[in-house]
Amino acid sequence: MHAARNYGVTALGITLSRPQAELATERIREAGLADRCRVDVRDYRENEEPEAYDKLVSVGMFEHVGESQLAEYFGRAWRLLKPGGVFLNHGIACSMSELKRTGPSFVDVYVFPDGELLPISTTLRVAETSGFEVRDVESLREHYALTLRHWVRRLEMQRERAYRTVDEVTYRIWRLYMSGSAHGFETGQINVYQVLLAKPDRGNSGLPLTRADWYR
Repeated sequence: MHAARNYGVTALGITLSRPQAELATERIREAGLADRCRVDVRDYRENEEPEAYDKLVSVGMFEHVGESQLAEYFGRAWRLLKPGGVFLNHGIACSMSELKRTGPSFVDVYVFPDGELLPISTTLRVAETSGFEVRDVESLREHYALTLRHWVRRLEMQRERAYRTVDEVTYRIWRLYMSGSAHGFETGQINVYQVLLAKPDRGNSGLPLTRADWYR
């Protein structure tokens, strides 16, 4: 919606969650952007439109791809992009030392049983193997720690309201999960990266020379 409203793009969002898609569609309609924006319930692997997109963005789902599916994930993105297109991949990563852990964690059991965090080096290796050029890697670790602390504080302030929606066990699981995640980001056990990948067009990236220029 932001891109369509401010930059005139034609945008397609995909999600596996039907309620999420329904809410997004309602917000798009209320904003008067239905002619430029839509959200479909679709697995990314079902998208078969070669070189149909100028830009791709993935936020909040990469943690569920898994190492065994990384080649398919980046390969699919490569095929969907036009030459010279760019792919912003936003995802949480573990540190190399976390690979030594044995047995499922609290998060694995109670929050994200299908999640798999990988080191950023693994992600970049597969992205490059798929043909992408790595243009920028930005860590937002401290930002996410602050965000999680805000989420915990707001959840605690709205505890009674939360209890009207979920039981006490669910409330405590998510309060503990977000508090523990904040600690993980603060201590560097986990990180969150925005990686900008480009599909080369005979060496011409078409990108600005500096990150400051991109943010303008």
